[in-house]
Amino acid sequence: MPALFPDLLRSVITDVMLVLLLSTMATPKYKSKAVYIIATAIILAANVGANCYFYLSENYTAVFYVDLAMLVVIGVVLKPLFTDKIMQWCFSYITMVNIYVTVVFLSYMLADIFPSPIYGMAYLRLILFSAIVFVFHRWVSALYRSVLDYWHIYLLPVAALLACLMSYFFFGDVKETMTSIPLLFVMLLGLSVYVSIIHSFRTITKQYAMREENRKMQAEREYLQLAAGTMSGRLKLMEEVSAQNSRAAHDRRHFNNVLLELLERGETGEAAALLQSQNQATPIISKVYCENPAVNAAVCHYAALAEQAGIPAEIELDIPDNTNVDALELSMVVSNLMENAIRACERLPKNQTPYLRFTCRSVGRLLLEMENPCAEGTVLDENGYPVAHEEGHGIGSKSVLAFAKKYDGELLYKVEKGVFRVRLLV
Repeated sequence: MPALFPDLLRSVITDVMLVLLLSTMATPKYKSKAVYIIATAIILAANVGANCYFYLSENYTAVFYVDLAMLVVIGVVLKPLFTDKIMQWCFSYITMVNIYVTVVFLSYMLADIFPSPIYGMAYLRLILFSAIVFVFHRWVSALYRSVLDYWHIYLLPVAALLACLMSYFFFGDVKETMTSIPLLFVMLLGLSVYVSIIHSFRTITKQYAMREENRKMQAEREYLQLAAGTMSGRLKLMEEVSAQNSRAAHDRRHFNNVLLELLERGETGEAAALLQSQNQATPIISKVYCENPAVNAAVCHYAALAEQAGIPAEIELDIPDNTNVDALELSMVVSNLMENAIRACERLPKNQTPYLRFTCRSVGRLLLEMENPCAEGTVLDENGYPVAHEEGHGIGSKSVLAFAKKYDGELLYKVEKGVFRVRLLV
């Protein structure tokens, strides 16, 4: 058993570091580390048990083949524990095998610098694997996991590199291969391949960031264009409501003065007749849905449009005068939500009953919910946002999304059983 200890130590270090390396490259599916520790222990026990026989006979070529077989098992068994897509997983797996072959080769080649070469191989593997894991975790992991495309392209050079490395081991004795100088140059070539790929990761990540920034700028530009186009209309609505309230207050003041004068003169009959005529009058005043004037003006406008279109509207709003968001921007969001709901109801087939249900609760933040029936075929895209089927549509939904992002809000769309729901928390 003491004679086997250096070989077993080397095998344990290699297996543990390979699983750690793969975990650093791939994206784990589970938060619990116990799952990965148990998987590592099973792989370790199986590999060490299989290698013991060949260590006793000092058949290191067979040990190498057993390790390769175990690497195949690792690639298949551990895949369900990670979220990577198949191409990215294949790249990670082949990279792990390439690193394994390189570290094994270097540990054999440089073991003589230690007083005890047989232990030196174990120490070198620990040092080399640890250095690679540290470098990958520190400088490469974030880039690696942010790249979503082109893995089939990256797979070609690393697979070709693996084929070149394997050709040295499958067509000769492993001990002789470990002293092969040409193999060292193949590994240097492999290093240049990976440096180029990592540089490509960095370039693609910058392109992703620029693309996302451009999308954000485009959304904000469309939002500003929409704001500029509707601002005058919203202000006009607010002015109309304000003027109407002023006229009502002015008329009420005159009515009160006349009523007071009649009562002071003792002309109670005339006062009673005046009150009866006032009760019979139906002054045109806008309904107050909430305390916020800008939002109330917008809701009044679209509630009237819904009534004209024969769409029943259930509106219950708790929006204070002072909110933590810009009132005019909020009124435009409300306008977009109501306008989209009215349009959706107008497109319904005759066998569906249109309605509009709009609620808002103030719970420290504003929680707006809009519900309306929708036509068959209404779908959301891969990001969970409505799909515009007609040219020029969808700007309103983009402005709502831009508003939610600006105020770090939460926007959720849901289509279920012919009912379209949108929830906005800001």
